[in-house]
Amino acid sequence: MDSTSQLLYNRPMSNSPTELNHETHGHFRTNGWVVLENVFDLNDVQRIAQVASTVADDLVGTSTMSTDHTDDGELIPRKIPRAFTRHEAFRKFVLDPTLTQILESLLGAPPLLLTDQVFMKPPRHGSAKPYHQDNAYFRLHPADQAITAWIALDDVDVANGCLRYISGSHQNGILPHQQLDKMYDLSPPTELIDMSREALAPVRAGGVVFHHCQTLHTSHRNTSDRWRRGYATHWITNGVTSENDTMKTAYFRDPEFAPLFAHERD
Repeated sequence: MDSTSQLLYNRPMSNSPTELNHETHGHFRTNGWVVLENVFDLNDVQRIAQVASTVADDLVGTSTMSTDHTDDGELIPRKIPRAFTRHEAFRKFVLDPTLTQILESLLGAPPLLLTDQVFMKPPRHGSAKPYHQDNAYFRLHPADQAITAWIALDDVDVANGCLRYISGSHQNGILPHQQLDKMYDLSPPTELIDMSREALAPVRAGGVVFHHCQTLHTSHRNTSDRWRRGYATHWITNGVTSENDTMKTAYFRDPEFAPLFAHERD
């Protein structure tokens, strides 16, 4: 097995995702990320992937939608922001008890949904996302009580842009991030990123990649002829605060959605 294959497969997976074992917890604590397969039923995932594509098609060309361009200049979907607000199917999907039970096990307390987005990465044109830490944007405290659950809506591998992590980087605080050429991209200087610790996180449709809010992560361009849709959901526990306005738009504080989380805040 070559070094790339070792990076691909040297991480724990589970066929009983709600029963997190010591190895899974240890991998998350040490590396700041972990992959769990088979969290969602494949039929449910396929339905949500279709909903995401339909919503994205409706939003392309509007100021709401984040887009990429083909080589011919055609607009293509990049990201659906705040998907939770855009279709009831998204809300039912991410509040699935299997997912929230896993989150509670990793966080040690009931999870509250902060925000979300669906990353589309269309075939052959899905753009790269540079290395960054979620908490460079969110500025949440305590950081150990904030986690991302990245749900694979398609089979994800190297060719179509799987997540890549700098293992252990969550233990070093928030690095300085600088503005890149695209308005939505912030990234640390390359000399601060220890590429010797890079690990890849391929995952099958229905699996979930969980990462700490301060784990450095990236994804490359989709060079395949397949979609790479991933539903990124960001969760915190009760009592977390932010240095900026992140909490003002938290779903669990929104009057429309707060009743969905009332039992988690008791």
